[in-house]
Amino acid sequence: MKLRPDLLDETSPRDIEIIQLTTDGERTGSHLYMEAQIFSPDSKHFLLHQGGAAHGGDRRNPAHQWFRCDIEDNCSLHQLTSEVGAWAPSLSPDGKTVFYFVDESDLGEGSITLKRVDVDGTGRQTLMVIDGTLPGTAFRPSRLYPLSTISPDGKRLAISCFLADGKTMDPTWGLLVFDLEKATVQLVIQGPSWCNMHPQYTRSQDPADAHDILIQENHGNTVNRLGQVEKLTGGAGADIHLLRDDGSNFRTMPWGRDGIEFCQGHQCWRGQTAWAITSTSTRLDTGSEAQLIEAQAMAGEGHLGRSTPGAVRNDMTRDFPNPQFHHFATDIQGKRLVSDAKPFDQGGRVFIADLGTPGTGPLTNFTCLLNARSSCTKDSHIHPFLSPDGTMAFYNSDESGILQAYMIRGLGAV
Repeated sequence: MKLRPDLLDETSPRDIEIIQLTTDGERTGSHLYMEAQIFSPDSKHFLLHQGGAAHGGDRRNPAHQWFRCDIEDNCSLHQLTSEVGAWAPSLSPDGKTVFYFVDESDLGEGSITLKRVDVDGTGRQTLMVIDGTLPGTAFRPSRLYPLSTISPDGKRLAISCFLADGKTMDPTWGLLVFDLEKATVQLVIQGPSWCNMHPQYTRSQDPADAHDILIQENHGNTVNRLGQVEKLTGGAGADIHLLRDDGSNFRTMPWGRDGIEFCQGHQCWRGQTAWAITSTSTRLDTGSEAQLIEAQAMAGEGHLGRSTPGAVRNDMTRDFPNPQFHHFATDIQGKRLVSDAKPFDQGGRVFIADLGTPGTGPLTNFTCLLNARSSCTKDSHIHPFLSPDGTMAFYNSDESGILQAYMIRGLGAV
């Protein structure tokens, strides 16, 4: 770690500290993603990667590996993986076990291995290997998504993947759900519009919700036979859905799809509540805004988005002039939110704010923590998120000339 008081500016609160967590001048370091389940519940340790980028990395790069960062031990880094293709980790809800994949697949060939290791690096086990078609299907998975997601009871793990062989099959993607106790896998939904699924298990502690997964559907995408995306969505844009992890009870989030509001493509749960938040690209007569809207899922399989009958929505940025918020996350209690914000061509800013009453309250007490000084290219997106207790924020920046991972400490006083 390296203290970086030089990264504070005139907008920064007086009591915060900036710490550069990764410092290798020849190898990138970065956080996985805002919604990734990589933090222990006591906010003492979390996962990050080196040799990767803000949206994953090259799974064939031997230098791309995963580390545990121990915050109370001067943010020391401890390597947890060594396999080429180590991919998409999730930390168990109790903070004791890391589940991850080794992706050695290619179109129609290769293998995908699911592994687990204790957070101290011991007890490594192979849970299952997929080296053929999925049970009951003609599909052989490949190209795992960079993000996995684990159920709040720690019993199931989900990840999306490409399913076609690049030759005889039309491009299609699907969601895999692994039973971690039985070491089995099930394909629960598949189709051509699931190319950027962002699967996110609920974090609710209500057993009735424990099987719910938030997923993104990219309507009207254009791809080639190899699954390479040429256009991410059609004119009406993406929409967001909720389903059970057996593929049943398909629901819709009332966002976008009306020609005025478009889902940017990032959404997350509001802590452990049944409310979720999305970032929009909203086209108004006065110009374009990037708002943060919270809502709850609606029954039915429609794709009406914002126009879904009976929708309950809350524009949380309605009191912020010309909001331009893009990537964000909340603490586990759903009381604080951190987000990056434009102007990205000037380094990008990082804000923290207080969340109001779910479903009705606006964000309040907006505080600009710093300018991230990032180039804000796709590989160096800021992607801020909070520790579960909300006292620390984390972000990426290539201000040093190479992408690195940073921490903002002292938010308890902000």
